[in-house]
Amino acid sequence: MPKVQNQDGLDIAYRVIGEGDQDVVFVHGWMVSGAVYNDLIPKLDKSAYRMIVVDLRGTGESSKDADSYKLSDYVEDVRTVADDAGADSFALVGHSMGGQIAQLFAATYPERVERMFLLSTVPASGMELPQEAYDLFYNSGQNRDSQGAILDMACLDLSQGSKSRLLDDAAKIPTACIQQALVSWTEGGFSDQLGDITATTLVVASDDPFLPQEFLQAAVADPIPNAEIAHIPGAGHYIQVERTDETAELLSSFLNG
Repeated sequence: MPKVQNQDGLDIAYRVIGEGDQDVVFVHGWMVSGAVYNDLIPKLDKSAYRMIVVDLRGTGESSKDADSYKLSDYVEDVRTVADDAGADSFALVGHSMGGQIAQLFAATYPERVERMFLLSTVPASGMELPQEAYDLFYNSGQNRDSQGAILDMACLDLSQGSKSRLLDDAAKIPTACIQQALVSWTEGGFSDQLGDITATTLVVASDDPFLPQEFLQAAVADPIPNAEIAHIPGAGHYIQVERTDETAELLSSFLNG
C-alpha cells in the first residue's frame, strides 16, 4: 500500500485498484478506514475506473499520531493522495463523515471534482445527536462493545461477519481520533460554501435511522447545485455494506452518466 507524506508530516496510506480512464476517489467516514469499501470495490469495473481508496489520518495504515482531526485536515489528506496518485480531476465518493469531507473538498477545489456520490452523508451544517447518543459515540474509542452498540443503532441489515470486520477496523483507530473527529463532523460549519460546488452530485439515502431521506433532501441535496437524491431501501447507515450490489449498480450508472 503506497503512502504519501502530507503537509503535517503524517503518512497517508491509499490503494489504487483498476486501470480505467476514469479516476474515482473514495473517502470513508468516522470509526472506519478505507476498508469500509472492501465489499463494494470488487463489484465495480476495474477496466473502466482507477479507484483510489484513502485511509484518512488516524485510520487504517495511515499515521495514528495526528494533532488535529478537523474536516479541513481531512480535505488536505484527500488532496495529498489525489496529487500523489496523479488524479487531477475525478469522481468523489464519500460515506457518512466522508461525504461531508467530499462536500468540503468539492467546494474548496471545485475544478477537480467532476461528479460526487454521497452515501448517507453528514450535512455541511453538521448533525446534532441526542446527548445520550453523543456520549456513547464520544466515549467509544478502543471499546468494542460501545462501537458494536453504535453499529446496532445505525444499521438495519448488517451481517455478523460484516459487523466483526467493521469493529476490527475500528479497533485500530486511536481514541483521540474518535473524539476529535466526532466533534468536527457534528459541528460541520461550512454550509455557506455549498454554492461553490460545480460537480454533478447524487445524494444516496437509505432507511438510515439517523439520516432519513427527507432530512438529506433538505440538508444536502437542496443546497448543492446540480444535486439529485436516490433511495436504496432496506439499508441503514452503511449502505455500501448492507446493500452492496444495489450500491455498485447505482454508482456505476452514475459514473457512466
